[in-house]
Amino acid sequence: MILLFDADSLIYSSCCKRKEHEEDERFYTEMALTVHKFDEGFMSIINHLEEIYEINQVLVFSSSKGNFRKYISPKYKANRVNSELPPLLNEMHQFVKDNYDSIIGYGVETDDMVARYWYNLSQEHGRDNVMIISIDKDYKQFPALIYNYHAKHKCVYDISESEAMYNFYEQMIIGDGADNVQYCKGYGKKYAEKLFVDCNSRYRYTKRVYELFKQIHKGKAKQRYIECYNLLKLRTN
Repeated sequence: MILLFDADSLIYSSCCKRKEHEEDERFYTEMALTVHKFDEGFMSIINHLEEIYEINQVLVFSSSKGNFRKYISPKYKANRVNSELPPLLNEMHQFVKDNYDSIIGYGVETDDMVARYWYNLSQEHGRDNVMIISIDKDYKQFPALIYNYHAKHKCVYDISESEAMYNFYEQMIIGDGADNVQYCKGYGKKYAEKLFVDCNSRYRYTKRVYELFKQIHKGKAKQRYIECYNLLKLRTN
C-alpha cells in the first residue's frame, strides 16, 4: 500500500493546545512541544495502518502555495482572512518540509497535489494499492481508499465510482462553508437526495445541477456554474 498523507490539517492541529480552562492559551509557543505533538500524531496514524496493511511507501504533502482558485473568485476562503493563526504555523510547515520531505505544489492547493499523485499512482499500481490519509471531505469526489484519522471517525472509506460522482455533485449544491463556496444557499443534502434520485450518469447529474443554477442565478447561471465547478473540483493533472 502506498500512503498519500495530506499533512496540512495535522500541522495546524499540532500547533493547538488542549484548553483546560477558558483563559488558557489556544496555541503552543514552544516549538519542541508542537514538533512532539506532530511526530506523535503522525506515527500513531502510520502505526495503526501498518497493523492492517503492508505499507510500501509513505508520501507526505503540505504547504502548497499560490492557489489558483483565488483568481477565480475573490470570495474563495475570504472568510478566513481575519482568522487568528498559530504563531508557530510557518515554522511547523518548514519543519515538515525539512524532516518529512513533504511534496509542495505551486499555483494549487495541497489537495490538488494529493489528487494528482493518487490518480497517477492508481493508474500505475491499481486503485486498491493507494490510500489517501486526510480528514478533508473533498477527497470523496474520487473513487479512492481514504483514511480519516479524526478521533470521531478513524475509518477507511472505500468510495465507489458512483458514490464519488454523487459526492461531487452534491457538494456543488450544498457548497463548502469552510472555503466560502456557497452558490445554492438554502439547498442541502435532503434536496440533493431528491434531485439525484434517478441519476446514473455524469450527464444527468450535470443537467440537474445546471437547471438549479438557472433557477437561482438566472442569466449568470453558466458563469456561476463554471466558477463553482472549478472551485470544488480537485485537479488530477
